[in-house]
Amino acid sequence: MGFLKSSLFISLDGVIEAPETWHFPYFNDQMGAAVAEQMNNSDATLIGRQTYDEFAAYWPNADPGDPFTAVMNGARKYVVSTTLTDPAWENTSVISGDVAAELTKLKAGTRLGTTGSATLVRWLIEQRLVDELHLLVHPIVVGHGKKLFADGATVPLKLLSSTTFDTGVLHLVYANADPAA
Repeated sequence: MGFLKSSLFISLDGVIEAPETWHFPYFNDQMGAAVAEQMNNSDATLIGRQTYDEFAAYWPNADPGDPFTAVMNGARKYVVSTTLTDPAWENTSVISGDVAAELTKLKAGTRLGTTGSATLVRWLIEQRLVDELHLLVHPIVVGHGKKLFADGATVPLKLLSSTTFDTGVLHLVYANADPAA
């Protein structure tokens, strides 16, 4: 049986944009293990169009000596887009049309994980398609940037687990709390 798990770096004020500018001082072996576990437990990565464009511009030309380069390029990837028709990045398929129905079918037999893609993740949460939401909450107020949660549907969640890393980062894992979903 498959699933859809979303994992995001997020600041105390809810910012998820440009984590490369505020995230790395908090990265340690504990966080690395949590991120690696998410990646290793997924069969494929689900991303939105903007994240696809950023990753597809970087990873095919990234340092081949970095083992992560081979992982990112070789992994199965699904991009949700109404405009992308012919993805150039290897092992990439496009999901369009009735996205909720397509993802419901796909996640029945595929262990999906999202990377970045805040707009997509927010929509997935509102559609009750996320089985687990992993938030790596950093002890920093960024003060500006795109936030994960904006005006939208109310979605009750239940806390499954919480872990505090030595850097003060909280790894919070949530599931849908709506029994009708």
